[in-house]
Amino acid sequence: MAVDLETLGRAVKQAQYRHHRALDTRLAGVGTTLAQWDALRAIARAPGASGHELAVATFQGDQAFGTLANRLAAQHLIERLPGHGRRIEHHLTPAGERVLAAGQVVAAEVLDTSFAPLTEDERAALLGLLDRIGLDLATG
Repeated sequence: MAVDLETLGRAVKQAQYRHHRALDTRLAGVGTTLAQWDALRAIARAPGASGHELAVATFQGDQAFGTLANRLAAQHLIERLPGHGRRIEHHLTPAGERVLAAGQVVAAEVLDTSFAPLTEDERAALLGLLDRIGLDLATG
């Protein structure tokens, strides 16, 4: 039986939407949003990264990430320091590290709930399939 690709695409989008809403709702309880927490996570993974590098890592445009970084800096969650040339480097502050850690607890709970209906083998298969179509889209 052929699967309607629009229906499949919509199902993926719907799962992502529900997942993001659950994360955003629960992250509000620790004083952050999904976009902010994702930015903190990206900075923690690559301390000193440029705004462009972090925009790519968080699936945002450069301008959108710059606006978000300004908000995080105003909340004293990150520091933006001069780097080589015009490069601005991003680093977490201790307050940013605390918000990131609190968000990681929340994210672990949400992810556990989100993927609870799947067995470990199904999770591995889903990851493999999503990786495969993601790579195909990037190279195609």
